[in-house]
Amino acid sequence: LTYAKGLDALVFGHVQDPGLSKGAAVTSGKFATLRGLPGVSPIAERMGLERDLALIEMTGARYHVDQISSASSLPALERARASGLDVTAGVSIHHLTLNEFDVGDYRTFFKVKPPLRSEDDRLSMVEAVTSGLIDIICSMHTPQDEESKRLPFEEAASGAVGLETLLPAAMRLVHSDGITLANLWRALSLNPAKRLGLPGGTLTEGSPADLVLFDENAPFVLDRTTLNSKSKNTPFDGARMQGRVRGTWVAGRRVFPFAD
Repeated sequence: LTYAKGLDALVFGHVQDPGLSKGAAVTSGKFATLRGLPGVSPIAERMGLERDLALIEMTGARYHVDQISSASSLPALERARASGLDVTAGVSIHHLTLNEFDVGDYRTFFKVKPPLRSEDDRLSMVEAVTSGLIDIICSMHTPQDEESKRLPFEEAASGAVGLETLLPAAMRLVHSDGITLANLWRALSLNPAKRLGLPGGTLTEGSPADLVLFDENAPFVLDRTTLNSKSKNTPFDGARMQGRVRGTWVAGRRVFPFAD
């Protein structure tokens, strides 16, 4: 961190205390007990974050904590902001739109790391995005092959694809959880560009023409077999979605024309 400070480099942290989270498949609690699965307490995330923030305070490095998922982590983040540390935070789209009970009867496409949390945790993440305490929504895009997912839940690989489903999944937050479109675009586009020092993220003169044409109300049922990704491990397979990408442009060149 001291070396990173000298280079003015941005340090990314994935906060899960390894001693507490080793071997865990879900979040500890009622659901883990009902399913007989090894769980990890959200405290493992909080401990990892507290440690990192103490080191950031000592060194003054720039820091982004990726994939916050637990309400118990938010007070530490609030204190870091209040003390003036150069700290930002992100949350995955899965932890904003799904909870631990979506795992159901050992559905491995819902096995992610950190594991899905309680509904109270999910709502706390939504509120933190709304308030600006959490700056960035990420796709948590983690492709896995079919064989690694077609295993008993404890043995299956963690991860879910998220790039192609990011925007329609995020629209659930607008349609059901009250996040405004302005706050959503800020967390998906503007804030990531700002934090990484990139010129994109805005529709202003001189900015790169990286654009999305999006129908926020278009309904569809997600079929994972139609995904462009080589891996199809999405937790949203068969889900009713509202909001569809109609086209994307990179540097002014259309790279994805969508057709029904």
